[in-house]
Amino acid sequence: MKQTITFIGAGNMAQALIGGLLADGHPSERLRAADPDPATRQRVGELGAIHVTDDNLEAVDGADVVVLAVKPQVIDRVLASIADALSPEAVVASVAAGIPVERLQRGLGGPRPVVRVMPNTPALLGQGATGLYAAPACSDEQRAAVRSLFGAVGAVVEVDDEALMDVVTAISGSGPAYFFALAEALARAGIDAGLPPDAARTLADRTAAGAGAMLADGETDAGTLRERVTSPGGTTAAALDQFSADGLPAIVARAVDAAIRRGRELGSAD
Repeated sequence: MKQTITFIGAGNMAQALIGGLLADGHPSERLRAADPDPATRQRVGELGAIHVTDDNLEAVDGADVVVLAVKPQVIDRVLASIADALSPEAVVASVAAGIPVERLQRGLGGPRPVVRVMPNTPALLGQGATGLYAAPACSDEQRAAVRSLFGAVGAVVEVDDEALMDVVTAISGSGPAYFFALAEALARAGIDAGLPPDAARTLADRTAAGAGAMLADGETDAGTLRERVTSPGGTTAAALDQFSADGLPAIVARAVDAAIRRGRELGSAD
């Protein structure tokens, strides 16, 4: 029998996960979603014959896995709303950025099986990259259940040190925005050099998508792919040399460090 999975918060990420689970054959009667917004509940209901409600207590009653797909700013209120209704065997998976296991367990009334999870927006297309950390209270079966759930929408990487979840957030959670920013800058450079705006955006966007597909293939690492495109003394080499001269690696390192620090600030705020 498939496990009963409940989503508290039924926005885009929850909808992507529900869609992935249904596509993988998870029974719709074993899926539940709770959200205060009627329009969101309607959209979730259109995904399949799953149980949708505005009552968190109703949604978590008897659930095997509870996914907290909510913003960090409301996590404490959500934890308080479900603590008394959770089954002792239920595993709670939180996607709230920066919120540590200790705070999650405190909000649930004590040590419980809790997993911190950081998916990213490409999960909406089934191309996600998710990092997770499972608290020691989790059994192997509970960890596997959460891995399988997020594996329905992409790749999953597990870390054994909770502090690394802030790094996961900075690399893959926030990472899509970095690539979008590069695509924007590349299109702008093309426009400034004379290309029509539509042509510049199409070339930049499709180049980013194609490069991402080559990386996602997994057979060749990024460095080797870069080398294959770079002929000595050619145009690509000239551009990459300029990146290096302008300090691109250091810029990226500082950006990731800023994201890590902000994640830790969010996690420490009560």
